[in-house]
Amino acid sequence: MGELRYVSLKQIIIYWCIFVSTLILTSAVVALLININKRKEEARQYPLQIVEIGPDEPDSGVWGKNFPRQFESLSMTEKDSGRTKYGGSEQFQRLDENPRLKRLFAGYSFSIDYKEDRGHVHALEDVINTKRLADKKPGTCMTCKGSQVPRLMREVGGPAEFYKTPFDELIKRIHGEKTGIGCADCHDSKTMELKISRPAFKEAMKERGIDLSKATRHQMRSYVCAQCHVEYYFKGDGKYLVFPWKNGLKIDDIEAYYDEQNFKDWVHPDSKAQIVKMQHPDFELWSTGVHARSGVSCADCHMPYKREGGIKVSDHWVKSPLKSINQSCQTCHRWSEDELKRWVEGVQDRTAKLMKESEIAILDAIDAIKESEAKGASEEELKEARALHRRAHIRWDFISAENSMGFHSPQEAARILGEAIDFARQAQIAAIKTNK
Repeated sequence: MGELRYVSLKQIIIYWCIFVSTLILTSAVVALLININKRKEEARQYPLQIVEIGPDEPDSGVWGKNFPRQFESLSMTEKDSGRTKYGGSEQFQRLDENPRLKRLFAGYSFSIDYKEDRGHVHALEDVINTKRLADKKPGTCMTCKGSQVPRLMREVGGPAEFYKTPFDELIKRIHGEKTGIGCADCHDSKTMELKISRPAFKEAMKERGIDLSKATRHQMRSYVCAQCHVEYYFKGDGKYLVFPWKNGLKIDDIEAYYDEQNFKDWVHPDSKAQIVKMQHPDFELWSTGVHARSGVSCADCHMPYKREGGIKVSDHWVKSPLKSINQSCQTCHRWSEDELKRWVEGVQDRTAKLMKESEIAILDAIDAIKESEAKGASEEELKEARALHRRAHIRWDFISAENSMGFHSPQEAARILGEAIDFARQAQIAAIKTNK
């Protein structure tokens, strides 16, 4: 009898443990579902509509009447968020901080002016004021510089007409003073859903076989950034904007594409090599990194969620995650802010060291080619050395022009810069071998 009572009590204890465990697990699942539903609700949420927002309304201040919290943080992009160790939004002259750039870009406009970008609000203002662009620049140069672009594309008859319309002609069609990147670049005015407003990205993704209509909201939190934070070039006399992604997103794929197109941006005056200038390939490098593979979007780090009272919104003050480590990094990484900052800067320090070694190697190659030509080496004899200079430059510049100092994909950045050094030294040796 005592034994039977003992067994029954034991069973009760087991059943009770199972019940409690089930309750805890159920609560966790319910909490997760609630959080997911909150995020979905946030995506659908449209507050009290104070004003009606027209299609592609360029004035973010109008959107701000309905979305004051988002607009307040977006307006902060007008301010300088301060420098980080390798970037930030303070506008400094890169040519002054790294004189090697003048020789690396000799014969091209980046040897004249190469300033660090400011916040989104200043995008159009800064491209107007840069010394890099000639007076007869095409409309293509405006494509990613302001929320009035979608409207202008419609007004002039579509993307192709927009691209070949002179920049100065398009400027005359700009309304108002606040002309930088704003709400209309990323959001549908009726539904507030994230949208793609730039045709070049749509065309590039279609060529890769990716149907954007099936993109999730989380994917769109990267795709809206990838409309502009990418490598690109102007194709043909019409200066049509193209993303060179036909073969893939890696530097090897992009190089192969440019070789197929026989494309060059300029001929280096010292080496006579045909060079391609890379343009901030942030999306491409990020796509090869651990954050992309882990499902972390651009906005998760650069526009992290924040709470204002009981409301959760994305911070529209787009800036380096190092300026918001608590919101951007500590959501996933349970380290102190100091530890996380040291980790990030450690990765960047290693990348910067490899980048400097790449620059020195490329300059040595340029000098060797120039010297060999002066000693009488023929075009044919220097063909290999010049081709290797092109290969070295395109890899160095892929990382140099990218905005994370390698952090978006540290291993890939190291691989690319290692190849840049190797190709540059091969170019130097190939040139020296021609000496008679």
